[in-house]
Amino acid sequence: MTGAKTNERPGTRATLRGYHMSASKARVVLNLIRNQDVTTAREILSDTSREAADVINKVLASAVANAATNDGQNPDELYVSAAYADEGVTMKRFTPRARGRAGKIFKRSCHITVIVSRLDDERLEVLRAQRNTQAAVSRSRRVASSRRRADQQASLNKRETAHELAAAEEAEIENEIAENEAADDAVEQDETEVDVTTTEVATDEEQNVNDEVTAPEPDEAADVTVEETTDDATSADTPEETN
Repeated sequence: MTGAKTNERPGTRATLRGYHMSASKARVVLNLIRNQDVTTAREILSDTSREAADVINKVLASAVANAATNDGQNPDELYVSAAYADEGVTMKRFTPRARGRAGKIFKRSCHITVIVSRLDDERLEVLRAQRNTQAAVSRSRRVASSRRRADQQASLNKRETAHELAAAEEAEIENEIAENEAADDAVEQDETEVDVTTTEVATDEEQNVNDEVTAPEPDEAADVTVEETTDDATSADTPEETN
C-alpha cells in the first residue's frame, strides 16, 4: 500500500509557483531541511550559500506563519514534514549557431512547496531536553565569558591603579628633589652673600690698615713744623748778620 500523495499530506503548507529555477537545484536544498524542526531548518538555510536557500527560507516562514495564524500552532513545536519541488513551465528559446543552425535554450521553472506539522510528544520532549541543554551550555558560556571579562577588567584596573600610584610616587620624589635643590640653591646663595660680605669687610679692614700705615704721626708732624720754622728763622737772621 502506497503512502499518502504529496498534495494530500497533513499539515500546513505554503507554495511558491513558477519560480525561475530548475526543480533539481531546489531539491538539493529541500533535502537538507526535510524532517528537521523549524529552528534547525532556519539555521541550515541561513548557512547555505545556494540561491535556492533564500527562496526556500521565505516559503518556510510563510508556512510557519500560516500554521500559527490559521491553525493556532506553536511555531516552536513545528517541523518540516514535507518539502518538494515540481517542474513548472519551461520556456523554449533558440540561439544562433554555426552554419545557420539554431541551439535550444530551456528556461525552466518550478513550484516549491513546504509543509510543516506539529511534532509528536516523544520528539517534542527530546527537542525540549536538547534546547534546555543548549540553553544551559550557552548560559554557562556567557557566565564564563562575563567572568573572564570581569577578571580582565579587574586586572586592567589594578594595572592602571599601580601605574597611577607609581606616577604619584615619581611626582612626589621629583617634588622633593626640586625642593631640596631649591633649598641647596638658597643655602649656596646665602653662603655666597656671606662670603661677599666677609670679603668686603676684609677689604675695608685692609684699607684702614694701609691708611694707618701711610699716615704720619702727630709728633713727627710737629717736629717737622718746628724744624721748618727754625730753618726759616735762621735764614731770616743770616742776611742781617751779613750786613
